[in-house]
Amino acid sequence: MSTIGAYFRLARVGWVLVREGVVSALPTQGLPPALALAKSLTTIFVKPRSIKESRAERLARAVSRLGPSYVKIGQFLATRPDVVGVDWSADLALLQDRMAFFPTAISKIQIETSLGRPIDDLYTAFGEPIAAASIAQVHPAEVAGKKVAVKVVRPGVRQRFANDIEGMYLVAHMQERFMRSSRRLRPVEVTRTLEQTTKLEMDLRLEAAALSEIGENTKDDPGFRVPNVDWERTGRDVITMEWIDGIKMSNVAALRAAGHDLDLLAETLIQSFLRHTLRDGFFHADMHPGNLFVDPQGMIVAVDMGIVGRLGKKERRFLAEILYGFITRDYMRVAQVHFEAGYVPSHHDIASFAQAIRAIGEPIHGQPAETISMARLLALLFEVTDLFEMETRPELIMLQKTMVVVEGVSRMLNPRFNMWKASEPVVGNWIRDNLGPKRIMTDLKDGMTAAIKLAEALPEIAAKTEKFHGQLLQMSEHGLRFDTQTAEAIGKAEARHTRSGRLALWVIAIALVSIAIMLA
Repeated sequence: MSTIGAYFRLARVGWVLVREGVVSALPTQGLPPALALAKSLTTIFVKPRSIKESRAERLARAVSRLGPSYVKIGQFLATRPDVVGVDWSADLALLQDRMAFFPTAISKIQIETSLGRPIDDLYTAFGEPIAAASIAQVHPAEVAGKKVAVKVVRPGVRQRFANDIEGMYLVAHMQERFMRSSRRLRPVEVTRTLEQTTKLEMDLRLEAAALSEIGENTKDDPGFRVPNVDWERTGRDVITMEWIDGIKMSNVAALRAAGHDLDLLAETLIQSFLRHTLRDGFFHADMHPGNLFVDPQGMIVAVDMGIVGRLGKKERRFLAEILYGFITRDYMRVAQVHFEAGYVPSHHDIASFAQAIRAIGEPIHGQPAETISMARLLALLFEVTDLFEMETRPELIMLQKTMVVVEGVSRMLNPRFNMWKASEPVVGNWIRDNLGPKRIMTDLKDGMTAAIKLAEALPEIAAKTEKFHGQLLQMSEHGLRFDTQTAEAIGKAEARHTRSGRLALWVIAIALVSIAIMLA
């Protein structure tokens, strides 16, 4: 029944997309003739108003009609241009996460249920909501005369999302089954990632933990910080944090009027992002201008840490080598790293891949730095990954997409911003520390640590090996024996199987007798 419900919900989604003109805006190139014909027929159902609107406006209207879950799904797909394409990713990134407020009384019930304390014991004042998104809404409040921001999960959002994600799984499975070329993008895995990240985002304790971790990582960083968390007033459905008095980075005129150095802010933003990525391996993966404030002291304050990304030491090292290869124009080394990391299937020719990488890298060196667009480079990169059957790497896609967003914010502050020059100090230091002599010392240290742990575990490994050897000898001499519990479990299973078999035989016999009587 659940699957049937998912099909009905998908039918509604399809109808909304058709009516708002989203389907008619899809590219026809590459579609089978039957699908291309069906797409062309949908134009007769499009609302007249939608025909005059841009594709981004049609998409925004359709997603708003579909509800909070699809706003979140759209925002997630905006981080996956490898799946939806760079152009559609840009349109999805414009989705406004502004939903209707739910009553303050319900927020108070959510808070009291989550924290197990009356609202008056938690806050000296609790105001009406000032912002509402697909997952939660924010209230101003006070604790001992100090203003705080209280984020409360939207009631019923978990069940709504669980219903909607079921339809996404159906689409993903059908895509893998009927569109063989899309299998390298792993649509089912993408949907699973969406489900997992959204479940994490709906547990506000995890957002609080992310704020705390990034706060510790950046405590000595120049020009960047995150709000402090009030852990006493934080639970699964509520997070209480420091109130930020600042100007949103999207309000460039207000920043300029307040006397902030826009060039310095752009430089600080890109350097902070790269520092978090390369140094810490943990970064804010939703750094659009609505989530970035500038406080009166000129510090960038990042909020809404529901979506974060992680990179392990191995991935960071591969990225550093790839970046270093681009900087030095050593495209063969870049290709070798891709093959060593397993990003490119081994049956491809490494020289041909190096040639494709050169096609991406040479324009970087042939243009003024301020004219190079990360979005355009990303589009070229996805074309190359398609040619060489590279499977999707979710953590790298999230990194690349966030870099595009951060570059866009920096260019919004300073249209002639040179992100390559601004990145050089952070990237250069990291490359020197991780690809030079320090890398050898780090590898030796890690190797020694692993060897010590192995030496500590050797007695236990030896004991288990000796016990296993004894069991093998006993089996060879006396045959395989089960313990009493295993033997009883096998006996019960066999008895159930026998009873089921007898019952089936009786059913068959009765059915045959009935058929014989009817025929007589």
